[in-house]
Amino acid sequence: MANGTTNVFISGVGGQGILLASEILSEVALARGMDVKKSEVHGMAQRGGSVVSHVRFGEKVYSPVIAEREADLLVSFEKMEALRWIHYLAPNGTVIVNTQEIVPSGLEEYPKGMDDGIRERRPDAHFLDAFALAKEAGNARAVNTVMLGAFSNYLDFSEDEWKKAIEARVPKKTIEINLKAFELGRAAGR
Repeated sequence: MANGTTNVFISGVGGQGILLASEILSEVALARGMDVKKSEVHGMAQRGGSVVSHVRFGEKVYSPVIAEREADLLVSFEKMEALRWIHYLAPNGTVIVNTQEIVPSGLEEYPKGMDDGIRERRPDAHFLDAFALAKEAGNARAVNTVMLGAFSNYLDFSEDEWKKAIEARVPKKTIEINLKAFELGRAAGR
């Protein structure tokens, strides 16, 4: 945490729910009375392009953008995106990576060596199969909520605070699945 501000960098590809995850995180921090700033880069989101969200919160936050090497948490919903953005992680930061591989447009197969590239830069990287856990929860699209659960272990908010924000932000018909996905991610992220 730089100057009492927590910096969370969330990356992935379009359609994975990065923006909803950053909204839920922001909602949790706002409910706690913190100052929250958020910045998003959508890229070609609808076509599976890179999507990132910077979420900063604390007593007073002056800028929505996280500088390189200042992210307390780098949460990546896709391995290649973790490697692409790992330079934003602070030296003592934590990286959490979904093992899901989404073949980029224009390529026929997924590039080799992503895991090794991440581990070479951050041997302490945490990997989890959020896609499998989302399917276990009842909907493969709940990857974002699984990842929220995983990284919730690294922030000072209660499980109830997270669940209230999830209930407020996801469609009513998906609340039960999303809460289960959150719990599965929280257990896997410990």
